[in-house]
Amino acid sequence: MKELKYLNKYFLKYKGRILLGVFITIIATVFKLIVPMKVGDSVTSVKQYLNGEITNISVVEHELLINILLLLGAALLSAFFTFMMRQTFIVVSRYVEYDLKNEVFKHYEKLHLGFYKQNRTGDLMNRISEDVSKVRMYVGPALMYSITTITLFVVVITYMFYKAPVLTWYAIAPLPILSIAIYRLSVLINRRTTIVQQYLSKLTTFTQESFSGIAVIKAYGIEPRTNQNFEELAEGSKVKNIDLAKVQALFFPLMMLLIGVSNILVIYIGGTRYINGEIAEFGTIVEFLIYVNMLTWPVAVVGWVTSMIQQAEASQKRINEFLKTEPAIQNSVEESTPINGTIEFNNLSFTYPDTGITALTNVSFKVKPGETLAIIGNTGSGKSTILELIGRLYDVEENMLKIDNTPIKNLNLEDLRNSIGYVPQDAFLFSDTLRNNIRFGKENASDEEVIQAAKNAAVHKNIIGFTKGYDTVLGERGITLSGGQKQRVSIARAIIKDPQILLFDDCLSAVDTETEEEILQNLFEISKTKTTLIVSHRISSVKNANKIIVLENGKIIQQGTHNALVNSEGYYKELYAKQLLEKEM
Repeated sequence: MKELKYLNKYFLKYKGRILLGVFITIIATVFKLIVPMKVGDSVTSVKQYLNGEITNISVVEHELLINILLLLGAALLSAFFTFMMRQTFIVVSRYVEYDLKNEVFKHYEKLHLGFYKQNRTGDLMNRISEDVSKVRMYVGPALMYSITTITLFVVVITYMFYKAPVLTWYAIAPLPILSIAIYRLSVLINRRTTIVQQYLSKLTTFTQESFSGIAVIKAYGIEPRTNQNFEELAEGSKVKNIDLAKVQALFFPLMMLLIGVSNILVIYIGGTRYINGEIAEFGTIVEFLIYVNMLTWPVAVVGWVTSMIQQAEASQKRINEFLKTEPAIQNSVEESTPINGTIEFNNLSFTYPDTGITALTNVSFKVKPGETLAIIGNTGSGKSTILELIGRLYDVEENMLKIDNTPIKNLNLEDLRNSIGYVPQDAFLFSDTLRNNIRFGKENASDEEVIQAAKNAAVHKNIIGFTKGYDTVLGERGITLSGGQKQRVSIARAIIKDPQILLFDDCLSAVDTETEEEILQNLFEISKTKTTLIVSHRISSVKNANKIIVLENGKIIQQGTHNALVNSEGYYKELYAKQLLEKEM
């Protein structure tokens, strides 16, 4: 129960509803108690008439009529309050599920990139869906049945002991055996359920990765191998589910067996004691039979509830592992810190904490608002790392990176990221309309702003060529667009935000030269008062920058303007000559 203590704050939050549910449960239980009492009274009256103890049939008929009306009223009221009880507890469990899912999702958003490199998407999805659902069962049904069971036992058994103490002992004797048996069964069910959940996580992860990489699977023609791998996972899942079903199949037969034993004991012991005159009323036997059947399900529920609590404990532990993971990037500044855009790297060295790979070594440069810095170099030279550090996706040592002459850690993180328009190397689009994908950069943007941003990114003509234009719904990750179109929509998304800092990470690699030139001209006009950093492999993308730095193995090996670098021996001149030759060919 240690892990489930985390949920206490939600119980406090909804304590009013829970207390109301407890009160309603007590009322529903009291009305349930009236039913066997009146059935017993009715049977006793009929027996007394048959024995000649009551000679006036109208008296019996009148009593039976009153009892029937009371039974009907009690049953209806009990049903109504039981309905209200379920509404109260189940609704609370849904509120807690909603709150917990939101809490988990918000925490996911705060966690650093390294966390997502170390954890699989399918497992993350399973924890926020399946695991939270298991916890909801503890908050809702488990809590509801526990309170119902306790209330029913206190009320019913107290009355049974008052009515016939000896018969009560015989009636409830098999119930502890039932509870222990079902508890042991529940432990086994829980163990096998955990294995089933693990297989479900594996299946979720495998299918998510397969669907995301379906283009690669088809391109390499490995559908049969992928299908075989899925079948192996599915077969393992099937076997474990069948093992679970075999154990679960024992649940109700075991319960019915022990119910039968209790009923036999009540009939035999009760009948014997009635014959011996130790029980005054024959209806007491009938009454006790109903009580036993009323108590059987709550006793069985003890084992089931225990199983639910165990499953919830295991699931909450998995959730807590993530909730207790502290974000590596913390916002230590609460007050607002407006960003002008001056960026300064001062002998910055950076090693990725998750891989231990050194990406940058003693990198220094400064770029001011209105200036454009271009970064060029081989794959793995550290170009993208520079942009990630400016967005504070990773932290560096104090004073190595400053924005507006302030260490980046001393800036309000929300203000910093709101001031940045970032176009990643891998353009990611959502399964939504083109309009909303562009508006992602500015949620309240007007249609005119969306269109203007698309024109600046040279994608407007492509969009209006679609049947539904800006209302075209994209497939997952924007799969319905070409690589160049995805990049240009991502650029439009960054532009519409109108940020103070623009970061472009090789975002024109899939665009033809003519379109590239159009976009660069538009960006030149847009970024006159902004700080712009462009990462690229193309000389054509960086030639107009105020300053160009060339990286190799995380170190700056050249820097200067395009003209200066072209006239100097080194990597830049060689790359320029190579790309010029390719263009002429």
